[in-house]
Amino acid sequence: MAKKPKKAPAAEGEEGAAEAPKSKKKLIIIAAAVLLLGGGGGFFFMKNRAAHADAHGEHAAEKVDPKAQVVFLDMRDMLVNLSPDPGATKANVLKLRVALELKDAKVEATVKPLMPRVEDAFQTYLREIRASDLAGSTGLYRLREELLRRVNIALHPAKAEAVLFKDVIVQ
Repeated sequence: MAKKPKKAPAAEGEEGAAEAPKSKKKLIIIAAAVLLLGGGGGFFFMKNRAAHADAHGEHAAEKVDPKAQVVFLDMRDMLVNLSPDPGATKANVLKLRVALELKDAKVEATVKPLMPRVEDAFQTYLREIRASDLAGSTGLYRLREELLRRVNIALHPAKAEAVLFKDVIVQ
């Protein structure tokens, strides 16, 4: 029997090129396995943790005091002249109806005597804005955030949870 002839040694560049796809394939398989095992382990850990919390009654809803209910305090309607837009000949008017969301009735009792301070904070701020500042949902979002900030400054140490718009009319 004749021996098979030995292959001529390949150049180093050809050998590295032949092994490169195999090493990339191995790397991808290893990375996929790690991701699957990590994801499965994370899912198992979180599911086990949720089951443990259920067994011990540690839900956030159970920690809330059932007697403490959210209170909505309506503010008086406000009618405010807005600053004119640049180049505008006519000033705009804003009609605003707002409710304050409070944590519970105790906070409401603290807030009611301070309502003139809150209305003053609203009036002084609203007179400085322009109708263009209220354009679109972004404008209303910014207005809500600024009013909430000013309410909480006026009510300190009490705190409003949110400012809710009932009516916003710009004419």
